[in-house]
Amino acid sequence: MIRIAALFLLPLAAPAAEWKQLFNGKDLSGWVMTGPGRFVVENGAMYTEGGMGLLYYEREKFGNTTLRVVFKTTGERDNSGVIIRMPEKPKDPWYGVHNGYEVQIDAARDEWHATGSIYSLSKVDKRAQKPVGEWNVMDIVLDKLTTIVYLNGEKVNELRPGQPAPPRKMWYEPVRGPRPEYGYIGLQNHDASSKVYFREVSVNK
Repeated sequence: MIRIAALFLLPLAAPAAEWKQLFNGKDLSGWVMTGPGRFVVENGAMYTEGGMGLLYYEREKFGNTTLRVVFKTTGERDNSGVIIRMPEKPKDPWYGVHNGYEVQIDAARDEWHATGSIYSLSKVDKRAQKPVGEWNVMDIVLDKLTTIVYLNGEKVNELRPGQPAPPRKMWYEPVRGPRPEYGYIGLQNHDASSKVYFREVSVNK
């Protein structure tokens, strides 16, 4: 009887995380494109095509959650990004860079602009992107005003409120300043020569 009673005192296992899919794998329902270029849906994934643009999820803002993006590149210098913490729906493709944060996708750049960096604001501690053609899992933790980036299971970056950033030198680098706790999210279509695939965009419920 003592052994049986002890079993009931054991803590229950934590439930597995539930993920809400923002991309249905069939079309761009819930997503809106701003700027040139486009995203093409094919075989359960979407890929970038054309010039600079921003595809954003219009149905709700996100904060205090984990955003998961599964992507792969097709070339060594492919460039894209995941935009977070946009206070308003973007009306142009640069809005997210200057008013939100861009979590960079680019294996060829320096640590301030490499995959997992918060573009020009917070550098990566390590590089964990897989080779061209392989799928990568990027988890972006939105913990109040702190942003933590994991790439393929490895923590590569953390940005906290008030953390110093290098001086802004070019117009295309993000405007320095605070971002909101909750905001819209999006995917960047950077240039005509980059082709980046996304097969999952989801949030932890």
